Order: sequence, then structure tokens, then C-alpha cells
Amino acid sequence: LQYGSGQGHPKLREQICDVMALEGIRANPDDVLVTTGSQQALDLISRIFIDPGDVVLVEAPSYVGALGTFAQYEASVVHVEMDKDGLVPEALRQAIKTLRYQGRRIKFLYLIPNYQNPAGVLLPADRRTEILDICRSEKIFIVEDNPYGLLGFDRPSPNAMRAEDSENVIYLGSFSKTIVPGFRIGWALVPQALREKLVIASESSILCPSNFAQMSISSYFADQPWRDQISSFVELYKVRRDAMLESLDAYFPKSATWTRPQGGFYVWVTLPPEIDTKALMPKAIVAKVAYVPGTAFYADGLGSWSMRLSYCYPTPERIREGVKALAGVVEQEIQRRNSLKLN
Repeated sequence: LQYGSGQGHPKLREQICDVMALEGIRANPDDVLVTTGSQQALDLISRIFIDPGDVVLVEAPSYVGALGTFAQYEASVVHVEMDKDGLVPEALRQAIKTLRYQGRRIKFLYLIPNYQNPAGVLLPADRRTEILDICRSEKIFIVEDNPYGLLGFDRPSPNAMRAEDSENVIYLGSFSKTIVPGFRIGWALVPQALREKLVIASESSILCPSNFAQMSISSYFADQPWRDQISSFVELYKVRRDAMLESLDAYFPKSATWTRPQGGFYVWVTLPPEIDTKALMPKAIVAKVAYVPGTAFYADGLGSWSMRLSYCYPTPERIREGVKALAGVVEQEIQRRNSLKLN
């Protein structure tokens, strides 16, 4: 119950290296900074590196918590096109070229390569290599956020990008999705040249992460079959993912499309462009279902006809009920719009 190290408990940092080794990362515990969730790590990186007006490149769509943090530090967020396989390397090249021509300063690329939040897509190994090459040649460092990497359903995800480049990638991890969210323990694996800056910044904001939470997780890793526990979570989420996709196939209108995630928590649904999912939310709540409107995942106001659905918490039965109810709300709105066109 005392204060601890500002960088994090030494034993836990060793155990974190064992976790990262599952995704191909060979790390030194001295380069690990334990944080209050990976969200704090995002805040530290933004505070240290972003000056007002700096460009941060992100996926389109991107994690709402990251967008909020970047906005807090007055970054100019530029979205880069994604497809069913994640960030498109050629779109990244073009975005960088355009921004350089405009004389704008690009600070870093932020991305979630594994089962992305909100889209659920998985970035293939060849694209990871190409994106690393692009950013290395353009002298743009990468912030790789990876809370879902161990939650692949059918096969392991490709090696982390940090495994291929230890100097140009800051890697963020978290126990919130694999062990327990309430303890708020995450980490950053930082290139040696940047480590001291992040440690000092963390100490200045929180002194040290919760010693109780760190010791609890460390004891769990030492005494319990944590790999088996993660495997059981994966099986649980896979059944729920299947229930959601089957329900979408059965009930949603044919004019809608959605991603088919191979892991993680989320499905990204795209409706006809005339449907505003934020405006539709009150009707969904009346039907006792909820989602996150797509605009939350864009810094530029796009995504109004999209929504993020999550299957991580409800039972398969509740997922089927919820998707069926939501499909009814969407279908009614489409019919209402069509009748207005006829009139």
C-alpha cells in the first residue's frame, strides 16, 4: 500500500515482456513504462510530442479516446483511408505527400493494427511492413496501440509492428481487454531515446501507477494459468461474434454492410448515406438497444451513416434480441425516408 516506482513495479515489467513476446516482441523491462491504462500513455505521448497545429495521422475511422486526447493538445487530425484489411499504404503515401506539399508538420501515425476499434479489421503482415517502411523513410514515428492483439479467434494475429522496428515504434498495451479493466493498468514500450522523457512526464502527472493494482496483476501472472484464461475469453467472444454476425445476416436490411472481425470486440456497420445514426439513436434507445454513432470516430464530422456495435458483454441470446430490435429501427427509418422521397 506504499508508493512505488514511477516507471512501474520491476516484476510486473518483466511479466509484461513475457506477454509481448507472444506477439514477437523482444523487449527489455527497462524500456517498459507502466501506465494508468494505455489511455494515460496516449496522453503522455501527446503532451510530449504535439505542438498546436501538428498533424497526427490516424485511421478512418479511429478510436474515439485517442481523437479526444489529440484534440485536447490541439493537434490537427488527418484520417487515412481504410478498407477491409485496415490502413491502405498507398493512401498513407498520398496523405503524407499532400501534407508535405502544404508545408504541414506531421508528428506521428497512430493506429490499431489488430481487430481495430471501431472497425474490427486486422492489418495483414505485408501491409505492416509497407507502412513501417513508409514511415521510416518519411521520418514519422508510429504509435501502435494493441489492446486486442491476443484476442484473435481463428489464428494468431501477425507479429506486432514493434517486433519489426524497435526504434521508430512506440507500442501501447493494456490488461483492460485481456485480464481486468478496473485496475487500469497499461504500458508503453518506448525506444530508449524517448524512455526518460516519458518516465519523467508520467511521474510529474501521477507520481506512480497504483502499487496495489500492479501487485495484484503481478501475483495473478505468477500464480494463475493466465494464458488459459485468455484462451477462455477468446472462445467466449468468438461465440458472441458469431451470434452478432448471424443476426446481422438474418435481420439487417440488404442495403447495409458490415465488417466481419476475426477477433476483438467490434463490428462496424454502414447504412445507406441518408441515415444519420446519431439522429436515429433516440429511436434505438426506445427499442432498448444502443450503439456508438459513427461520427464519434472521426475528427472531421464524417461517419454519420455508420455505427459501432459491440459483442463483448451481452450473451448470444441478448445479442440476437438486440440486433433484431435494431434492425427493425433501421428498417423503419429507411421506409420513412423512402416515403418522403415518393411524396
